[in-house]
Formats: sequence, C-alpha cells, structure tokens
Amino acid sequence: MAMLKKEPRSKFYELLQQQIHNEFNASQQYVALAVWFDNEDLPQLAKHFYRQAVEERNHALALVQYMMDTDHHVEVPSTGDVRNDFAEPVELVELALEQEKEVAADFKTLLKAARAEEDYQAEQFLHWFLKEQVEEVSQMSTLLNVVKRANGNLFDVETWLARESVGDGGDPDMPPVAGGAL
Repeated sequence: MAMLKKEPRSKFYELLQQQIHNEFNASQQYVALAVWFDNEDLPQLAKHFYRQAVEERNHALALVQYMMDTDHHVEVPSTGDVRNDFAEPVELVELALEQEKEVAADFKTLLKAARAEEDYQAEQFLHWFLKEQVEEVSQMSTLLNVVKRANGNLFDVETWLARESVGDGGDPDMPPVAGGAL
C-alpha cells in the first residue's frame, strides 16, 4: 500500500486542501440557490444552478485527484455555512457572482504559492482553473445583468436561459476528476 505524504505540507498543498473545501461549499451554496428557484417555479434558473452545483463538485474532485496523483494526503472536508433565505431573486445571482469572484481570487493565490515554491507542475495544473474562472465570472455577471434588466419579470430571465446555452458545455480539457465527472 502506498504511503501518502501527510506532514509537512507546503503552503501550496495547504491552500489546495482549503480550496477543496471552498469548492464543495460553493457546490452546496449552488444547490441552495437552485432549490430556492425550484421552489419559486422557475425551472430554468433552478436547472442553471443545479448544473453549477455539479460543476463545483467536479472542480473539488479534480483538486482531490491532483492531490492523490501527487501523493498527497487528502482530507474530505465538511462544507461551511450555506445561505438559504433571500428577499429578492437578484440577491441569489449577486451572491453567486461574489462567490465566483472569490474563487477566482483563491486560484490566483494558489498560483502565487505554486510559483513561490517553484512547483511547475502545480502551476500548469492551475491554468485550466484560472481560465475557467474568467468564464464563470463573465457568465454570472451576464446573468446578473439579465436579471436586473428584466426588472422583476423572471419569466424573461427564464426565456433567456432557455434560449442561451449558459454553462452547458463540458470542457474536454478539464483535469481528471476523482471518481469521474458527473
């Protein structure tokens, strides 16, 4: 049986372990948003956020796979607090956009740590995530603009989501996902 490195860990691998937590937490938050929209009979918004939840789960497990592939011990974390109560639909999309911006900042921090440690494999691994976050922030920003322009008419947002293929495509360049991508 292969022994996995448990201690000491570099700053990069400590941050990567924390990012696994962040990605699982983001997944749970997206489930909460999806359920809120589903409960409001807004199936396109619900579908969008259920899909986002799966995507974040896949990101977490891609990080897990990388840690296993590099012989690092992985702790499967609990998730943090999830917000479930909202007054207005725009609040959900604003929260999602802020979450994506935070994740983008997290990956920049991870890249800085990899560079500081001269871990070129880790740096290369992170490039896909950096590119992905540009797309995620852009798409969520667009969705927020659409929600605001709809001025309370969420059926316009539903029609827009049904017409546009926002976040629909899988990326064949995504790093391998532990257990396989969903």
